[in-house]
This record gives sequence, C-alpha cells and structure tokens, in this order.
Amino acid sequence: MHHDAVANAMLAHFSDPEAVTRYADGPPRFVPGFADLHRMTRILLTEQAAPDARVLVLGAGGGLELKALAEAEPRWRFVGVDPASEMLKLAEQTLGAFNARVQLQQGYIDDAPDGPFDAATCLLTLHFLDVDERRRTAREIHRRLRSGAPFVAAHSSFPQQGSERTRWLSRYAAYAIASGADPNQANTARAAVEARLPVLSPEQDAQILREAGFRDVELFYAAFTWRGWIAYA
Repeated sequence: MHHDAVANAMLAHFSDPEAVTRYADGPPRFVPGFADLHRMTRILLTEQAAPDARVLVLGAGGGLELKALAEAEPRWRFVGVDPASEMLKLAEQTLGAFNARVQLQQGYIDDAPDGPFDAATCLLTLHFLDVDERRRTAREIHRRLRSGAPFVAAHSSFPQQGSERTRWLSRYAAYAIASGADPNQANTARAAVEARLPVLSPEQDAQILREAGFRDVELFYAAFTWRGWIAYA
C-alpha cells in the first residue's frame, strides 16, 4: 500500500508521546467550532443511522469524536482506526467507560473490518493523504457502508490558486494565535501545512467523494481553512 512522505512525517509526530499528550489542546485552537463539529456530525449521522448503529471512525486519533458520539448515542458501537499507537492509547484513556462499545484498530482503511457499517466518519484526517490515496480511501470507506449509510468527512480544504492559498494559510495561523495557541507553534504548523500537506480545493474534495460512489454530497461546515461534507453510500 502506498504511503507518502507526508503521512509518514505526520505519523512520526503522532507517535511522539509528548506531542500526543498535548494533542487534546490542539484541535480546538486550530479548528473553529471543534466541539460543534462533533455535535453536527452526530446530528447528521442520526438522520439515517439507527439507535443501535455500528459506526466506522477512520482517523480516530485521540478519541475525541469517539467520546462525543458515544456519550450522545448510548447504543452505538464503534470501530476506531488510526495508524498511531500512541494516539490509540490516548483514545483509550479519553474513552474511559465508553471503551466497552469501541474496538480500536491500529492501521489504515485496509485494516478496518469489511462491515457493512451503518455510518462512518473521517474527521481531520483525509488532508494527510495525497490525491490518489484519498480517492482510494474514500472508495474503501464507501465499500464498507451499507447502501444509504451516511458518511461525514471534515478536514483542511481551501482555495489553492496562487495568492489565495497564502492568504488562507495566514488566516489559519492568525486564528490559532487568536485562540491562544503559542505564536511560534502556530507559525510552525502553518509552515508544515504549506510545505507538506497535500491540501485540495473544496471543489476537488467534493468531487473525490462523488467519484468514490457517494451521492447527495452536501457541504455542512465551512470555517476558514476547514470544510465538512455529509454524503451517502
């Protein structure tokens, strides 16, 4: 399976226990409405997924969305997949009593069970993958969902033409600093995104979901350099 240098560099970061310990502080400072994103995700999934749904969470990270979803939906069961073992350890701590309903699996989409799942999420993850791997991953998620199942994807996605890209990256860093992130850390993150993250435009991202077989692809979240879509298998 193809994994590019970006994924490897990011994986190294998420495998560093100290970086992982700080992880829970990061997303709310860099991602506007982070907790609301989890809340909206649950609402969108519950429109189609049954009260006892089995949900695939790709890029489960530190377990923050798993916890939010498990807390809100007492009968949902989850498979959480993430390549970084340190992040999965953090997820286990974060989940506490909810671990009983969560199966954590180290790896990528190919390591996820075949399903069929009743719903899936991939939050703050697809931007790490280059365009070919992103296409393949979206297809593999689609293949694991029952017909009509909802899928929520949200990640870094913003205009990529010339000066547009630079302007939005500046806003990304400015937002983090305004939210209390250390300015050096925010500017380092900005440089890493600029140099290494294969970010696409929102139009390209929506097209990838459609090409993977998802229908009714709708934008539900747009906040500075972030976008989120709901779509159906």
